[in-house]
Amino acid sequence: MEAFELIAIEIAYQQQTRSLTFASAGLMRVTEYGDRLWYIDVNGLEDRELLSWFATSEDIAVQLTAFAKNGLIFRGKGYLHPNVEHLAAAIRGDGVLHEEA
Repeated sequence: MEAFELIAIEIAYQQQTRSLTFASAGLMRVTEYGDRLWYIDVNGLEDRELLSWFATSEDIAVQLTAFAKNGLIFRGKGYLHPNVEHLAAAIRGDGVLHEEA
């Protein structure tokens, strides 16, 4: 398992793009038996309107660009699962997570 501290996240959904403002976020990439799974946990997400929208929407798919503290950039498709009460969200990966230096 690899862990990356994220400093910025941008998501695209429903023909709009948003930069997330958060206290902390981490990307976990798990490689087992040749398969790669990934997810992002976001804490201290300030945009309550965004969290509420995803909490009531049936379409929670997002395209994301995530910027790691170490300079790597990650791009992929996932599903945003909000936790409105705790101002947090999980983005569960769907498919390949592309990595750029």
